[in-house]
Amino acid sequence: MIRNLSPYGHHSLLHRFNLLFLIVLLAALAGCASMVNTATARLGESIASAILNQDDPATVKEGAPAYLLLVDGLINDDPNNVQLLSLGAKLYTTYAGAFVDDAERAKRLTSHARTYATRALCQQNPSVCPLLPRPYDEFVRGLAALTSSDVPALYTWAAAWASWIQAYKEDWNAVADLPKVEAAMERIIALDDAFEEGGPHLYLGLLGSLRPPALGGKPDKARAHFERAIELSGGRNLMAKVLFAKHYARLMFDRKLHDELLREVLAAKVTDPGHTFANALAKDEARRLLATSADYF
Repeated sequence: MIRNLSPYGHHSLLHRFNLLFLIVLLAALAGCASMVNTATARLGESIASAILNQDDPATVKEGAPAYLLLVDGLINDDPNNVQLLSLGAKLYTTYAGAFVDDAERAKRLTSHARTYATRALCQQNPSVCPLLPRPYDEFVRGLAALTSSDVPALYTWAAAWASWIQAYKEDWNAVADLPKVEAAMERIIALDDAFEEGGPHLYLGLLGSLRPPALGGKPDKARAHFERAIELSGGRNLMAKVLFAKHYARLMFDRKLHDELLREVLAAKVTDPGHTFANALAKDEARRLLATSADYF
């Protein structure tokens, strides 16, 4: 945990992405594995299922490195496979964001994720590859040419890039790329509003609630994104409510909304196909936030 910093400083803001990386990418794992070639589809599905339906986060933490090495091997055998590259990027991003505290190790792991995600996007649509390092305005103009078929690879790239930025938060050149992440998520929503049960909406909800209105924050838009994400998951993704409470309700000092959301999470069941692991983490975080509610408000 980063301490003794302004709650609106860039270190603190980027640190708040850690939990979000895990949650919004977990849903993507299930959809990714089913698209790889026949020889590896069943294995990919098994990896995704083992993670998504595990109710003990410690087990995932201990077992995940083996999955990373396994996917590395699959990519070495099929280096241009967009779906395998995407799966590798998601696993590395998820693991680094959820379980790695060592700064140098986080940099290495998120660099792996960024490399895989960039290769996947460039394979999916070679025309977008030269735009990735370009200035923001050129990058955004390039996004306009992307279509719905590019959405999965673009989402993986944006999430991996955000994870890498968080790991390199001391580097202002890295932090300066965060608006590209926001632009990419906005383009994804424009192309497929319901993609990954609202994953891009969660990112935009968090981005909009990083700062209060007086410092350029967009809390009204953030609330709309959080509510849309909850709607798109049918309430099954409990972490969406936790993030809504933690980042929007606390920012706006809305204790009533904060406590209602957290109590809904604690009252819900953990086990839900495709959401069990995320929900287990959500309940732990909800208990912590509710226990500190009186002190915060």
